[in-house]
Amino acid sequence: RSLPYDRSRTTMSGFRMCPDCQQEYQNPLDRRYHAQPIACPRCGPQLQLLNARNGQRVAGGLEKAVSLIRQGRILAIKGLGGFHLVCEATNLAAVRRLRKIKKRQTKPLALMARDLSTIRKYARVGAAEKRWLTSPFRPIVLLRKNQELPEIAPFIETIGFMLPYTPLHHLLLQKLPLIVATSSNRKDAPIIKDDNQIGPELCDYILTHDREIAIRADDSVMKVVGGKPVFLRRARGFVPFPQPVPASLRLPVQVLAVGGELKNTISIYKNGYVVTSQFLGDLDDYENSRYFEETLAHLKKLFSFEPAVVVSDLHPGFWSTRLAHSLKIPHFRVQHHFAHSLAPLIEHQLPPGQKFLGVSFDGFGYGDDGQAWGGEFLLADYDSYSRLAHLDYLELAGGDAAAREPWRMAVAYLRRAFGPDFPRIKSLKLIPPSKLEAVLKMMDRKINCPWTSSVGRLFDAVAFICGLAPARVEYEAEAPSRLEAAAAKVSRRQAGHYPFLLMTDQKPYRVDFSPAIRQMVYDLGKKIRPELVAWKFHLTLVQVILQLAWLARKEVGISRVVLTGGVFLNRILTENTEKTLRKNGFEVLRPVYYSPGDESLSLGQIAYALNRLKSGTANH
Repeated sequence: RSLPYDRSRTTMSGFRMCPDCQQEYQNPLDRRYHAQPIACPRCGPQLQLLNARNGQRVAGGLEKAVSLIRQGRILAIKGLGGFHLVCEATNLAAVRRLRKIKKRQTKPLALMARDLSTIRKYARVGAAEKRWLTSPFRPIVLLRKNQELPEIAPFIETIGFMLPYTPLHHLLLQKLPLIVATSSNRKDAPIIKDDNQIGPELCDYILTHDREIAIRADDSVMKVVGGKPVFLRRARGFVPFPQPVPASLRLPVQVLAVGGELKNTISIYKNGYVVTSQFLGDLDDYENSRYFEETLAHLKKLFSFEPAVVVSDLHPGFWSTRLAHSLKIPHFRVQHHFAHSLAPLIEHQLPPGQKFLGVSFDGFGYGDDGQAWGGEFLLADYDSYSRLAHLDYLELAGGDAAAREPWRMAVAYLRRAFGPDFPRIKSLKLIPPSKLEAVLKMMDRKINCPWTSSVGRLFDAVAFICGLAPARVEYEAEAPSRLEAAAAKVSRRQAGHYPFLLMTDQKPYRVDFSPAIRQMVYDLGKKIRPELVAWKFHLTLVQVILQLAWLARKEVGISRVVLTGGVFLNRILTENTEKTLRKNGFEVLRPVYYSPGDESLSLGQIAYALNRLKSGTANH
């Protein structure tokens, strides 16, 4: 709850030590000397099993809970940062019912396994994955499948496993080798931490105890790429971590960074260190905006923090931007992809004055020209950036609807590549003709069709063209994940990439994927496997990055490349880009202990603000 870390300032304060525990706590020779959470069955938290329908206590405790799970019941079980919804992973009916409760048709579910040997039945565990799975951090680690577990992670190549990390988990997993353990949140809302928020609409029974959860935090999620972690969600186990900033950026000022709108985090700077919060979710949801305020209040209390400066995204409509403005303190705004590119510099301790090429690929970021950026090549340092190149602008038909319906971007790319009489490919037969015609008219008349340079939307289009994505996705990055899974089935010996056009007639340069789209459609028409098309598409993006890195080196002498943005959660793209760039003499930086996605925006915003304050300027 507050510092210093003493029992009286934790959620153990309400549990008075019995004489035996007190003796161990006070004995310098005992391994439990000054162990703040020390407790025993006599004086510690007490477990109870409740009926979710009426709140009545159920006899039998843990043994009864195990029996209920084996019978196919769904339980809410209290963890460290919130409740999990739990069922037996191999009980198909229970898993399907849990999906219905969570309103989650295909989005992957996390698993908790008794031990590594259980995990190895279903997934490949390398040395680095083993190290993370068994570490004290206990993240969910995404592993490549050995065999399919029905309904757990359909249509993608990975499955998420974690090992038990609380005493209750260990006791439970002694009886049950494998359970689904997914966050107890309602769709898009924060994880639930209080007993009174769990109801019969979520589960059948509640296995809880009388120790309060002070701060909610989801399980961290990561994968290993090239021997190093890539975080999809940085939360429990990894926060709050004090990240030192480069010595030349240290200032006697307290700075608050409020991040972006999606996958939000808060970062605070004080006394030479940045502390980034746990993953807070999407701020367009009311409950998540309250979670933001709850977390900010906690960080202020924990670190005696009171900001003198605030920094936000450039987007004027973001909830976080409006909140920053309301604080009535000096307010810096930084472009989304510039913040992405600056974040790894803090982690890698790069001092000001070092120039680099920032390759920032994601779904959306508000650009200087008001357009939806997302495929950016930035010549940058801490001071400023210029746009060397970007993916050529294309219509985002229907605005946000295009992110939920990949066929819209597929139509935009097909129309650009072939003209108005583009081929009505097989996957377009899923779309009602009236709906297709309506979207084409929107594009013709430029109605609700903002321009985008997003690589995330390019992935959507290619996944749909290949017949790998549904007409409407259920969760963010579903289409790209399916495309990656297809590409992963191809032998690495199969090289080659598709043609593309780099237009250098004016700056910023533009990358036109029309030649690649035409060749993909031709290949698919000749019955080339979609998996091979997906693989070659990934290698095409690698070649685009390499060509622009060469251009940056030729034109301005830059040989350092920073890879950021949510698209670099893709293992195939990240691995091959890193390998190819290094082979060609480039230094490559990417986030390691932070996510490449929007969670790291607040860290990059801190970097921007500190450099502005150091140099005494405020405009980029």
